[in-house]
Amino acid sequence: YRLLKRAFDVFLGIVLLILTLPLTVLAILGIVIEDGIGKPIFYRQTRVGRHGRIIRLYKFRSMRINAERDTGPRWSTAGDDRITRTGKILRRFRIDELPQIFNVVKGQMSLVGPRPPLKSEVDTYEDDAMRRLRVRPGMTGLWQVSGRSDLSWEDSLRLDLWYVDNWSLALDAQILVRTVKAVVRGTGAY
Repeated sequence: YRLLKRAFDVFLGIVLLILTLPLTVLAILGIVIEDGIGKPIFYRQTRVGRHGRIIRLYKFRSMRINAERDTGPRWSTAGDDRITRTGKILRRFRIDELPQIFNVVKGQMSLVGPRPPLKSEVDTYEDDAMRRLRVRPGMTGLWQVSGRSDLSWEDSLRLDLWYVDNWSLALDAQILVRTVKAVVRGTGAY
């Protein structure tokens, strides 16, 4: 099953890279038009992957330059003044996460799985939460299609652990379909 999941990730990842190329170009243009040429287009962040391996995650930059350095890392909420105008659109429709398809194709992530946590978050995990790291982290997952940022930590953890314990290709397909619906609605995205 793991080989099938990996083959599915690589195949669909390559297809998505091709299909989302117009969105990628529009995202880059939007960032450049808003912030000017020569400013960073991508945001890089170190996250924790499967079995605690460190991975470098890329996103289209959706916040002002140096937002984390100026205000420190924190969860984005509705009305977060660090998010740019372009960033609001990118986040609402999850376009900011398209560069993570490269992480999927490289094998660091999966299309579906728990979101990759920050190292500082993993350092606070209790034994139960460490089970999240048994599978490759995903671009989307059960908690993202069940309320995303509107859920509490406990609810998102419960959904992630249920996914880890009950994973199947059929469940992944169902989550991917629900992801498309959530993206179109733009719910829970800040």
